[in-house]
Amino acid sequence: MTATTLELSLGPVLFYWTRDDYAAFYRAAADWPVETVTLGESVCSRRRDMKLDDWLGIGRELAQSGKRVVLASQTLIESEADLRDLRRLCDNGEFRVEANDQSAVQRLAAAGLPFVAGAALNLYNPASLAVLARAGMQGWQAPVEMSRDDLTRLLADCREQGLEAPCEVFAYGHLPLAWSSRCFTARRHQKPKDRCQFVCQKYPEGLALRTQEASREVFTLNGIQTLSGACQDLRHELPTMAEMGVASARLSPRAEGMAEVVAAFDAARRGALPAPDPLALVEAEVCDGYWYGRPGMDNTRGVSAP
Repeated sequence: MTATTLELSLGPVLFYWTRDDYAAFYRAAADWPVETVTLGESVCSRRRDMKLDDWLGIGRELAQSGKRVVLASQTLIESEADLRDLRRLCDNGEFRVEANDQSAVQRLAAAGLPFVAGAALNLYNPASLAVLARAGMQGWQAPVEMSRDDLTRLLADCREQGLEAPCEVFAYGHLPLAWSSRCFTARRHQKPKDRCQFVCQKYPEGLALRTQEASREVFTLNGIQTLSGACQDLRHELPTMAEMGVASARLSPRAEGMAEVVAAFDAARRGALPAPDPLALVEAEVCDGYWYGRPGMDNTRGVSAP
């Protein structure tokens, strides 16, 4: 098997930023060496600063800059209002949708629209991928906890069965682990979820949750979403991903230093990793345990940020 040409993609912003922050971020991203940019609010429907029309406007500007644009659906659908917003998103008529729950898959499949399957759909075997391929799936994301060895076997099985939808791996950022109907950031501020006063906007890179024993950051709270405490960095694995047949490496946006992250990954996919590779790109601990079949918070290379 020959190596594929690995692309870079920019995932949706998982945190709650201001309109000005989103605008500035994507103005800069238009010039970054990424092939795909995924836009939209995938975490919480109460984050209403950005409407669908706002995301479409940013998407058009990015498309004019040569980017492939995808709109992310919400991962946890909790109300009829969420479903109405989902229908509008799926029927946008301009950009492909990343389906992050089965209601999005159903809507898109019923309309005969192609879609990308998000990691939250938990696709672990060729049978599941075949079902979604028949429904219109034209790309999929590996579950964030899937190891390199398991993904290698899965991709080989898919090739044997003629399933050629491109696969994307979450290569950089705090790993999305879980979603809940309860908002933990609001609870931290002793506010009810429906009157949260949008306190998560105070934390543009999430709220660190530390252990009492060792004061280690085990999780990052982001409203109703729980992320890893450390930041996954698989730069050094990009050549291996290409050999495996992975099509794209996803970089999850951060509020600071994202241009440097993209530049480092672009250099890595072209074989220009520094030696020795310090891995640390921003001030966050590094993890890569899941990729090696170990506990997710492990750092197998033993390197932490300064």
